[in-house]
Amino acid sequence: MFRFKSSFKTVLTASTFAIASLGLYAQTASAQTSAASTPRVDQREANQQQRITQGVASGELTQKETYKLEKEQAAINKTEARAKADGKVTRAERKRLHKMQNAASRDIHAQKHDAQTAKP
Repeated sequence: MFRFKSSFKTVLTASTFAIASLGLYAQTASAQTSAASTPRVDQREANQQQRITQGVASGELTQKETYKLEKEQAAINKTEARAKADGKVTRAERKRLHKMQNAASRDIHAQKHDAQTAKP
């Protein structure tokens, strides 16, 4: 009986320590993620990708225009990944990302509304 209580205490202590460690790890990971989080950038990225896809489907974008717009989106993704690499996206990095996305949005609009259309 004494042996059972001793091993039970050991397991209980180890479990408590493990749970506390996981909580601390989750809190640390959450803090790093929130500092490197870019939800507005991600949402705009998704919206722009949807606009490109819609332009291809409707024939408003040619193959060449689509390639250029996709290349521009890839550059934004690369810049975002570099900004997140150190665990914190600074105000200057966010400003640069938004500026790049504004330019991409203008380019998408211009290409979708020009006289060129995809060949059927």
